[in-house]
Amino acid sequence: MTPRSGTVEEGSVRTGPPPRADRDVLVPPRRPRRSRGRRRVPAWLKGVTVLLALVLVYLVVTFVQVWRASGEDHARPTNAIVVLGAAQYNGRPSPALVTRLDHALGLYQRKIAPLVVVTGGRQQGDRFTEATAGYNWLRARGVPDRAILKEVQGKTTFESLSAVSRFLRRRGMHDVVLVSNPAHATRIRQVASEVGLTPHVSPAAGKPAFSSLVRETGAVSIGRLIGYRRLDQFDH
Repeated sequence: MTPRSGTVEEGSVRTGPPPRADRDVLVPPRRPRRSRGRRRVPAWLKGVTVLLALVLVYLVVTFVQVWRASGEDHARPTNAIVVLGAAQYNGRPSPALVTRLDHALGLYQRKIAPLVVVTGGRQQGDRFTEATAGYNWLRARGVPDRAILKEVQGKTTFESLSAVSRFLRRRGMHDVVLVSNPAHATRIRQVASEVGLTPHVSPAAGKPAFSSLVRETGAVSIGRLIGYRRLDQFDH
């Protein structure tokens, strides 16, 4: 019997094209993966990073120096005790100034120096200078007139210490003990050295506030680099 068209006898071999599922599947070639190595950092960015790191280290080191100096007393026998000025109210010393004057009086009584120099000019609207307020306070506590000198022109630390340096050196003096608040210790020592004095700092009583230490750190950091005379000009 003749098989019908389109049928396959049992046991026969099919010679037509393979079923669709058995055909080769074309897979597009994969692109080579890009290397995932580290991206190169621009040279300028490296330089900025190093510079910022150095500035940070410089500021941290300066802060530590300011903080340590605030607690160190270097009083020793010298030519004069120099009291840095602070606010006064119509001739009456402010608490901050009294603290400094009281410390200076103690040094004088211990015979650290035969002379006390009080500093500070008159602020706008004041009738008295800071130096005059300090002078009157010391006189009222038994310090003789001949043992007190006044610097009445300075309106900044640099101006006052510059003036003190000039009139002490005319007397053949340069070795001094500086009295101010604790946070001020590093800066006044460096300013005094810059204007020709040989300074030894004896901070007044009190614990420095963190904000004062930060402010002094900034001033010392800049003053070391450009000089305190130039820094004082910028403050005006």
